[in-house]
Amino acid sequence: MQYYLSIILSGISLGGQYALIAIGYTMVYGILRLINFAHGDVFMVAGLIMVYLSAWLPLPISLPLMLLLTAALGFLIERAAYKPLRSAPRMSSMISAIGVSYLLQNLATYVTGGLPQMYPKIPFLSDIVVIAGVSTKWVTIITPFLVLALVIALTQLINHSKVGMAMRAVAKDFETSQLMGIKINSVISATFIIGSFLAGLGSMLYFTNYQSIVPLSGALPGLRAFVAAVFGGIGSIPGAVVGAFIIGISETVIKGSDWSVFSDAFTFALLIIILVVKPTGLFGEKTTDKV
Repeated sequence: MQYYLSIILSGISLGGQYALIAIGYTMVYGILRLINFAHGDVFMVAGLIMVYLSAWLPLPISLPLMLLLTAALGFLIERAAYKPLRSAPRMSSMISAIGVSYLLQNLATYVTGGLPQMYPKIPFLSDIVVIAGVSTKWVTIITPFLVLALVIALTQLINHSKVGMAMRAVAKDFETSQLMGIKINSVISATFIIGSFLAGLGSMLYFTNYQSIVPLSGALPGLRAFVAAVFGGIGSIPGAVVGAFIIGISETVIKGSDWSVFSDAFTFALLIIILVVKPTGLFGEKTTDKV
């Protein structure tokens, strides 16, 4: 019983960490109809930023500074790689996203020499707690509640603020919003900043559990978060969160079984089944092309 409780707790925690990455995918897609393939690498860079900042700054300073620098990185990527291609074919933006992904990986390899970097221990989050006879870290317990609080805050921002209203308008009709005077560039930048900030927060939670960071550390978490966003209905924040929790729990359960080698295959098989049955994902809405 304790074994299964440990697996479920780990799965919920992992799902919450995927959710923070998936929200960035789904927000960018909702507005630009762009899959930001570099998002997983932003998550990885956030981990490396924390490694180097914590080496010469105290944690109370390095943690918020890491989040600010990660948000700034998201802003810089949008302005440098995506804004110049705003009127280009969508394929051009997608290729640019792949290029940014490889650029971040190569830069990380250059800086680290390709050697694994150890994420610093964060007080309290790294501490061990015993629940029903199961030993786990506090980060495992805190993650789902933190994710829930952040999703509620983000939903309130989108539904009850000027920036959120502009985001919803741009997501609904990009061209008409531009004609009505909405500052498209500011809205898109805000979207990337929020998504990157959440990815930075997700990296803090994720690397507290999985402390070794290499230049490819963002590839699989980013891919699984993308699958979670599509699974839940890309463009839907609640869908991304629900999809992430399902993916996280499924992955952990399978890795704890005799079929652990098929954990990634199961994730994508589940995605294929959902897309065959409901192509828009669990919470996605059907869209019609405007003519």
